[in-house]
Amino acid sequence: MNIFRLSGDLCHLVAIIILFLKIWRSKSCAGISGKSQLLFALVFTTRYLDLFIAFISIYNTVMKVVYLVLAYATVSLIYSRFRNSYDSESDSFRVEFLLVPVAGLSFLENYAFTPLEIMWTFSIYLESVAILPQLFMITKTGEAESITTHYLFFLGLYRSLYLANWVWRYHVEGFFDQIAVVSGVVQTIFYCDFFYLYFTRVLRGSGKMTLPMPV
Repeated sequence: MNIFRLSGDLCHLVAIIILFLKIWRSKSCAGISGKSQLLFALVFTTRYLDLFIAFISIYNTVMKVVYLVLAYATVSLIYSRFRNSYDSESDSFRVEFLLVPVAGLSFLENYAFTPLEIMWTFSIYLESVAILPQLFMITKTGEAESITTHYLFFLGLYRSLYLANWVWRYHVEGFFDQIAVVSGVVQTIFYCDFFYLYFTRVLRGSGKMTLPMPV
């Protein structure tokens, strides 16, 4: 454990809590992509299948349980408790275009051809693109509430810190995880434009982040 990974984990947790509280307090999931949240729930499910068969540390176990509980609680709020506020028309990204290639790649590129390893690899690949339905939804509607952008900012910061974690581990421990690093780089690239808009518009005090409407 190093400061980059710890900070990354905390940013990830903060992002998930921000989103959950946003929906709970406003009693609305307007502007939130339910498809992205389903994909993230699937990411945690397939990644943490070892929860009941392997013990690494109390910290590791607690974080896995918290991520799973919050992920499914958020999905429940969107598709059940506050489903009347869910904008399904704007949340129209075709997730099969992500799931099929990711599933195929996880069978072709992995460290060991075993069920748990393939599921772990699938979760890494899927996480790198799971945010796309949310970004697509923001582009389609042309704006995002500030609290939603804070959620996205902390998600992007989490990935950036994890890249720093991999660099640290390579130089200090000689450890290099090609699948995780490449997937992390891809995911961080998706956030680059968002980071620019976040710093130039949201942090200047605008209530919403407005984007050019698609033609």
